[in-house]
Amino acid sequence: MDAQGRGRADNIDPADQWVLNPDTGEYELRLGPSAPQSSVPGPRRPARRDNAGAPRRRGGSAPGGTRETSQVRQGDVPPPRSGRRRGAEPEPPQGRRAARRPVKKKSKVKKVLAWTAGGTAFVLVAVGTAGYLYLKHLEGNVTTTDIGSAGKSGFSKDDAFNILIIGTDKRTGKGNEGYGDANSVGHADTNILLHVSKDRTNATALSIPRDLVVNVPDCPTKQTDGSTKVIPGSQQVRFNESLGQEGRDPGCTMRTVKAVTGITPDHFVMVDFNAVKTLTTAVGGVDVCLAHAVNDKESHLRLPAGPSKVEGEQALAFVRTRHSWGNAGDLDRIKVQQQFMGSLMRKMTSSDTLSSPSKLLDLAEAATKALTVDKGIGKVSTLKDIALELKKVPTKNISFVTVPVLDNPADGKYHKTVIVNPALAPAVFDAITNDVSFTEVKKKQKAEKDAEAARLKGSRSAPSDVRVRILNGGAQAGSAQETLDWLQNKEGVLKSENAGNAPAQLGRTTLEYAPDQAAQARELAHLMGLSGSALKPGKSVTNSQGLPAMTLTLGKDFKGAGVSMTAPSKAPDVDKSTADKVKCAS
Repeated sequence: MDAQGRGRADNIDPADQWVLNPDTGEYELRLGPSAPQSSVPGPRRPARRDNAGAPRRRGGSAPGGTRETSQVRQGDVPPPRSGRRRGAEPEPPQGRRAARRPVKKKSKVKKVLAWTAGGTAFVLVAVGTAGYLYLKHLEGNVTTTDIGSAGKSGFSKDDAFNILIIGTDKRTGKGNEGYGDANSVGHADTNILLHVSKDRTNATALSIPRDLVVNVPDCPTKQTDGSTKVIPGSQQVRFNESLGQEGRDPGCTMRTVKAVTGITPDHFVMVDFNAVKTLTTAVGGVDVCLAHAVNDKESHLRLPAGPSKVEGEQALAFVRTRHSWGNAGDLDRIKVQQQFMGSLMRKMTSSDTLSSPSKLLDLAEAATKALTVDKGIGKVSTLKDIALELKKVPTKNISFVTVPVLDNPADGKYHKTVIVNPALAPAVFDAITNDVSFTEVKKKQKAEKDAEAARLKGSRSAPSDVRVRILNGGAQAGSAQETLDWLQNKEGVLKSENAGNAPAQLGRTTLEYAPDQAAQARELAHLMGLSGSALKPGKSVTNSQGLPAMTLTLGKDFKGAGVSMTAPSKAPDVDKSTADKVKCAS
């Protein structure tokens, strides 16, 4: 019988706690009406029989008795397993007595197996409960910030994603005291936009200098009372003022990144000084290399030339040191921080860390306590998903690059700030937007590339014969109408119409067409600069006049009417490092 059908909980043999669930076909552990159930099968137990040899029921009633078992069971519980055994004799008719049979004692081996199964089940339940409680504990460690519409409301494992990592110079809070200006509101001191490609073959960590001169846009900011306050933007200020200054939140830093690069961050992760100390201690230290010995009076970093291992206060001093590297500026410190991050990534994904339960627990505690994230990724399970997706990227294909910059001519003789290099930066931004790796990755299969190229080959229709519906699937508001005006007034595509918003957002612009519309598709691709990968052979749709038309869906990569949509085939050749290589800080 099962545990729900008995009136007492004493003298229970563990074998009787496993019952068959008729809905799933699996055996389940039933400890009580509210106890967790496991699908691990336990050993069978011989049926107990009364003096007449018929199977006995626990709870005191023999077959044919008058006790109502429905009063004891909770819900539709299957009958005792002893009565369901293959080959078990049917119960004798009421009033008949079967021949007396001796009661066979259970062997010691079966008893041991039964108790072992019951004990294992208890351990499984206990471990499952402890895991759930620990997950809830970690959930309580994470600090979240509501950034409103600045980021996404959730995380998708099937898409490319952009996470802005912000290192704040906030001097208040546990572990942050004693560093520089104690009155700092917490500016965006270190900024890295991490882009992970859709196919997980590569990732790019784009460092944004704190002294980059930018225009900070107006920022709707959530207040503690739930209201929204729009903080006015600022012109020609340092990038680090996008956080903290005038009460700006990380959502404002995300909006500033988009204004500067054209790349939209999906989420943010913010760390402070103490986070560097706790994370490096949790993994047992991070390996670094120095081209020369350092004795920095400001950061108090003292390390010999060659390899060293840093953690805690020493690790923090390493990433804060500026005057001991290169030209003693922020750009050279960024290179050292990139090398440090690459080493930290290698350490966190090493077998030494992943095979150590104590290190994993320490890392889970340190990471959840150290991070502040947006509500879209505020659950521990979501942070785990992000980590697992990032782990799929080979470290050799994780590139560290910096926004190409020039000295700010407005500074005069003494250069304190930098500006975006208009000749080099756009190519870097385009490569990231279009998922192009800065390292060599496995190329598409030749057959796939040839098929995409073939879509652009062949005759093209006249612009006046192109019939297309235009939808906005992630581009700037008004893009569909802007494209319609351009096609009709500039290119002569008169059989076009604005079909409004697409049902789903797309990362890239697509053009779907039927086989007999291939010539029209090639002409529109020629006008807009669409690549073969953007052309999607499929079916036509009926336009407002009841005629078959192609469907052009403008994605997030849409840059504006008349701007070529051809994606770069390779990333620009810029100074970079990768997470798999060890470089010595100089």
